[in-house]
Amino acid sequence: MGRVYNFSAGPAVLPEEVLKEAAAEMLDYNGSGMSVMEMSHRSKVYDEIIKTAEKDLRDLMNIPDNYKVLFLQGGASQQFAMIPMNLMKNKKAAYIVTGQWAKKAYQEAGKYGEAIKVASSEDKTFSYIPDCSDLDIPEDVDYVYICENNTIYGTKYKELPNTKGKTLVADVSSCFLSEPVDVTKYGVIYGGVQKNVGPAGMVIVIIREDLITEDVLPGTPTMLTYKTHADADSLYNTPPCYNIYICGKVFKWLKKMGGLEKMKELNEKKAKILYDFLDESKLFRGTVVPKDRSLMNVPFVTGNEELDAKFVKAAKAAGFENLKGHRTVGGMRASIYNAMPIEGVEKLVEFMRKFEEENS
Repeated sequence: MGRVYNFSAGPAVLPEEVLKEAAAEMLDYNGSGMSVMEMSHRSKVYDEIIKTAEKDLRDLMNIPDNYKVLFLQGGASQQFAMIPMNLMKNKKAAYIVTGQWAKKAYQEAGKYGEAIKVASSEDKTFSYIPDCSDLDIPEDVDYVYICENNTIYGTKYKELPNTKGKTLVADVSSCFLSEPVDVTKYGVIYGGVQKNVGPAGMVIVIIREDLITEDVLPGTPTMLTYKTHADADSLYNTPPCYNIYICGKVFKWLKKMGGLEKMKELNEKKAKILYDFLDESKLFRGTVVPKDRSLMNVPFVTGNEELDAKFVKAAKAAGFENLKGHRTVGGMRASIYNAMPIEGVEKLVEFMRKFEEENS
């Protein structure tokens, strides 16, 4: 069996040339006689891997010098606790709830202080992004938190909220490196890498230096203190070495592809093919308000659960994997991250067209 078109929301498709390179280096990285999986994170050869990865990420995102880049374990979900532990000086934070992950982060923050829900789109099954231009944000909140691209529901902030001068914290797991970003607008921008950047098991946190202090909530574990990792350049303990190595290769691939401006262009083109079809289809329809549609995750339904299941099964048989929607919403979802080639989306639409003819 050849490679399938993998529309999984995460762990997700990786660039084929990155996988081939990693395969070629599996037994002997760069003449070291060892796999990256086997080498000491304190070795000279590994030090170069992690430093190059950070440098390439800084180049791609134009990360200013007063921001630290941290490669951490625990995925994005661990950040739900780490953020309040490190940032909740006044024990108060504002959360905008636009999906399941924002909701989980909001609930977690409630364990450490007062989490205030200043806006939500739960009233319409998270199918839109609320207007965040003039929210009632209390004067004494430590930060305003968003999940910028909602993997499950397929929504994306096209404009960042007006935080009334408060620090913005954003989970960008599923839109990480999909388009250019102005890092200076955020205090913390972080993402689990298993959607658009690398293998599962790591989160990248980009954090402004003034937010990294020893003044954390009492009882915060050493390992969950940003300062611990920032002071040690992500080498306080054994980091997720292999993940960092693969992410580093993906950063190189992105640079070769022309950087984030180019990726945005490509991603818009891919998404347009699918959304245009959904908008004209008699059988399938998208579930998100058009102006808030994500470029990365595209949920759609037929309106009939049995037909949805039939479609997912037929698609799998035709080589289109992981199109089943998240269990909380049902239907289908195509995640079309950076590494999904344009022909994958074209072929999916072709298949959907044929399915529609046969089933209407």
